[in-house]
Amino acid sequence: MVVSTNTINLQDQLIKKDIPDLKAALNLDVRAAVMKGRSNYLCPRKLEYMRSHGPSNANEMRVLAKIMVWELDNQSGDRNELNLTGPIEREVWMRLSAEDDNCTAETCLGRMSGTCAFHRAKQAAQAAHLLVVNHALLLSDVSTGNKVLPEYDYVIVDEAHHIESAVTSALSFRMTQNDLDRMLKELGGSSAGLLGRMLTETHQIIRPSDFGLLQQKAKHATDQAFRVEQLSKQFFNMVSDFIAIQREGQPVSNYSWQMRITPAARSLPGWDDVEITWSQTSETIGLLLKSLDEIYKILGGIYADGHENVEDVMGTLSSVMRRMAEAEAASSGMLHKPSNELIYWIEVNPRGERLSLNAAPLRVGPLVEKHLWHEKACVIMASATLTTHGEFRYLSATLAADEVNTLALGSPFDYESSTLLYVANDMPEPNAQGYQQALDRAIISTAKATGGRMLVLFTSYAALKKTAQAITGPLGREDIFVFEQGEGASPNALLESFKTTDRAVLLGTRSFWEGVDIPGDALSVVVITKLPFGVPSDPIISARSELYEDSFNEYYLPESILKFRQGFGRLIRTASDHGIVAIFDRRVLTKQYGKLFLESLPQCTARQGAAAGLAKMAGDWLGM
Repeated sequence: MVVSTNTINLQDQLIKKDIPDLKAALNLDVRAAVMKGRSNYLCPRKLEYMRSHGPSNANEMRVLAKIMVWELDNQSGDRNELNLTGPIEREVWMRLSAEDDNCTAETCLGRMSGTCAFHRAKQAAQAAHLLVVNHALLLSDVSTGNKVLPEYDYVIVDEAHHIESAVTSALSFRMTQNDLDRMLKELGGSSAGLLGRMLTETHQIIRPSDFGLLQQKAKHATDQAFRVEQLSKQFFNMVSDFIAIQREGQPVSNYSWQMRITPAARSLPGWDDVEITWSQTSETIGLLLKSLDEIYKILGGIYADGHENVEDVMGTLSSVMRRMAEAEAASSGMLHKPSNELIYWIEVNPRGERLSLNAAPLRVGPLVEKHLWHEKACVIMASATLTTHGEFRYLSATLAADEVNTLALGSPFDYESSTLLYVANDMPEPNAQGYQQALDRAIISTAKATGGRMLVLFTSYAALKKTAQAITGPLGREDIFVFEQGEGASPNALLESFKTTDRAVLLGTRSFWEGVDIPGDALSVVVITKLPFGVPSDPIISARSELYEDSFNEYYLPESILKFRQGFGRLIRTASDHGIVAIFDRRVLTKQYGKLFLESLPQCTARQGAAAGLAKMAGDWLGM
């Protein structure tokens, strides 16, 4: 049986706590294992190569030093236990990870004698009764025709409200000019990068005439790679010019700018030039891939003759070729052969210097139906938030789950005695004049009354930043520390700091609405600043809303209620927890749809009153 959950952290919780508790409670002798994607494990062969040949730059040196210190106390080979900071270190890790298309169990066993962490995990998975994976790995398995995990007929999907976003993420595509440039840089040329390394490795081991042929082919590939680099620069400049025309007269924003590429967009002036430039780029990438394939076949012959030192070069070359082919195919799909089942958009980051091409699936239901509902003997989807207003209708439609049985179980928690639900009824509506000031005043007074212990949930980082600037000084004078998302620390590091600080307020957005587990006295108040409606202009939300006759009631509203319920669920994590959920968005009282939010929550002790009155009521409720 496979148990899939949303994050690697939840995987670890299942394998280290929940399953051992279950085994003890039922006195079961069950073998359980956890398995992650190949890129999560260190490849000992690649590590040995980097150690013996030496790092090629300071970034590689830093990551190598971290790994060597880490390995003194850690034999798991699992990157989740290694502290990597920033995209550059993570990119070096990818070059050292077990992500290698050509590495088989036989090859690894022969070369590394079973020391590879990925293959150890795979062997444990084969022998397990229960295999714990995350949604990304589960979807990677079903999309490759079950080539990743051992065969299984039964699957439990935990945190199943994430399946739509997990499928969307797994099947999405994103490419920037930097992505293409990085692949070309990794490839290098006759005296640098992968091609240079290949010539160094083969110089002494093959006949001069064969080496001359390999040199010639490397030179040809280098010239083609240079041409791809020049053409891709022209292509992205052309896209940039096209976007500049569309953005003319629009105000500058702190958020990324996005434009859906619809049939109407394809008829706009300048789009033809974008398509023509990509045709030239695509054709040259095709020629480069053909040259690289010829080189790969020559290396295969050298390897077959017993020269195993070319294996690393072959593995890396294969990976570059696969990534380049995927990028070319996805971009050509977007520009020349668009599919009705995909959403396409161009995105420009807030500073305007980074542009990306993007695609995502329009519907996930048919994919879930094909690969899970129709393939497995039994599929159980479980979550605390599968219903909106007590009904499964929305998620059933989203996941094409027309023929499933549904069961809604009551909560084990006594919310009426543990949770005060307070709605501030005198707040201006969000985005109205005076709302931000009223919000900040209420947070300050309540945090003073409760000594912090507060999580404040926002729907945008800009709003979070405004509140952080307003409350940090006043609360600091009361020795209450304010932690804010986005200040460099990871969400996990922020959570740990908040839990271990006696008097603290944590400001979070997006990821903090769910998956945050702070039981006990560390958290007593959850503030929901605004109902979490999606942004209508987001390309995925915009495209999917077009599938509904009444997009607000059939799509925006159910999605928002699911997120709202997740935010509410941050407060009560154990039967002994006690606290307040405060809602500072009075649309739950003034709008017709507002009652649907409130009625989706469990039965609490509910109160309405002035925002300024929350501080006293919170103090009374918590007995302070």
